[in-house]
Amino acid sequence: MTDAIVVLVTVSTAEQAADLARALVEERLAACGNVVPGLRSIYRWQGEVQDEPEVLLLLKTTSALFERLRGRVVELHAYENPEVLALPVEAGQLPYLDWIRQETKVL
Repeated sequence: MTDAIVVLVTVSTAEQAADLARALVEERLAACGNVVPGLRSIYRWQGEVQDEPEVLLLLKTTSALFERLRGRVVELHAYENPEVLALPVEAGQLPYLDWIRQETKVL
C-alpha cells in the first residue's frame, strides 16, 4: 500500500473538469488531473432516475491531503452533492509515486 490515492469526481462538462483540475493542481492539492469525457451516468436523485452526460475527473494526490482536496472540490463544484471518492493505490511505479508526493508538498 502507498500513500497515493486516486480521487474520482464527476462534472457536467470538460471545461468544468479542466477548471477544477487546474485549481487543485495550482493549489498543490493534486499532482495531476485527467479529464475523461464521454460518460453517461444513470443514477437516482431526489426520487427520480436521471440519465445524463458527464465528464470524469481523475485526480492523483496523497491520502493526507484528501480532506482538504474534498473540501475544495465541494466549494468549487457546481453540483449540490458532488461525487468525491478516494481510491487507494496499492502499488505503482516508484518514481511516479515520488512525483505525486513532490508535487503535492506545500511550499
